Amino acid sequence: MSRLDLTKTYKELYTATSKPALLFVPPGHYLSIEGQGDPNGEHFAACTQALYTGAYGIKMHYKKMELDFVVCKLEGLWWVNDVENYNDFKEVMQIPRDQWHWQLLIRMPDFINKNDVKNILKRAYQKKPIQYFNQVYLQTLAEGQSIQILHTGPYATEPVSLQLLHDFMKAKGLTWNGRHHEIYLSDPRKTAPEKLKTILRQPVK
Repeated sequence: MSRLDLTKTYKELYTATSKPALLFVPPGHYLSIEGQGDPNGEHFAACTQALYTGAYGIKMHYKKMELDFVVCKLEGLWWVNDVENYNDFKEVMQIPRDQWHWQLLIRMPDFINKNDVKNILKRAYQKKPIQYFNQVYLQTLAEGQSIQILHTGPYATEPVSLQLLHDFMKAKGLTWNGRHHEIYLSDPRKTAPEKLKTILRQPVK
């Protein structure tokens, strides 16, 4: 039985270079959980665990139906309430982390539907009530025209790459059209900070 690998099916969405580039991001299904606070905190870690537990539970359910797939990389949308201008990325990074909002995502195949996901997660939660597991849900995300860049290095140095995105947007006459999106290609538990690879994406218009 073959396994669907969405990172290969949508290779252009999961590869980037150190130079900004335009691309079109089609609508996709994502397993999701939302929260607020420091990404190094316990709440973020618990939500990440709940999301991955849900993703692998869904994978095993569909595998029994001979619809196996590879669980994709972790992704995240980030925003701060009452901040309209994200052009000064260094200033945004100075905002206390307890004010950061995030939505963690894992891309799911298109054949997965909300009713199945709801029932699968409900049964799993009844067997083992993992913290925040009942907050995981399936949603459709449609970003459309976007720009993205590959950032190599610690998360704290992302403003350097984000500035390149902003300069590219300005040169092309583009403006923000959605939340900041990150795709984590590396596992921070196994990768040295200076070798971390993260795709930084911004929907534009």
